[in-house]
Amino acid sequence: MPLYDRILVPTDGSSEGELAVCHALDLAAVHGATVRAIYVVDTARYAGMPMETTWEGVGDLLYDDGEAALSTVSELAADRDVDVETAVVEGSPSREIITHAEETGCDLVVMGTHGRGGIDRLLLGSVAEKVVRGSSVPVLTVRIGDDDAVAAESAAESEGSRTETGSEAEPEAGPGTETGTRSTLDATETG
Repeated sequence: MPLYDRILVPTDGSSEGELAVCHALDLAAVHGATVRAIYVVDTARYAGMPMETTWEGVGDLLYDDGEAALSTVSELAADRDVDVETAVVEGSPSREIITHAEETGCDLVVMGTHGRGGIDRLLLGSVAEKVVRGSSVPVLTVRIGDDDAVAAESAAESEGSRTETGSEAEPEAGPGTETGTRSTLDATETG
């Protein structure tokens, strides 16, 4: 009996987000699962636009972006011989992802996270964090983007870990730290 029958993967169409999509598709291929890919048009973000900008024009552009993103998911799924269903939905991204996962009977949500912390997370919020906290469906997060920031942080830690004799101490391995053959793709499952 496969662990997963139906996997939801939200996409924003970014190349970084494609890592999470590929992870979901690979899981689906192993488990013989169907993938449900969604693109959420964040209507709240565009609510404060000036009136001379018509929603129809902006809406059409956003839906076109969504269709392009979902077309990419379909192509990647075909390469892996995975069945995929797609949908463009409107609303708050975290709320729509949770609702979609629960209403379509998904066993797992796979989504990317930028791994922001501190003030960035406080100011920007995190769709992934809101989904993890609010979903009754297990959520697998895949660390995406910010590779330059991780590399710079690792370099700074290495600089700071020199001992008094001038030799380098071994840096501690933590989430997102690359050691040996460990992948920088940091995936954790919660649920």
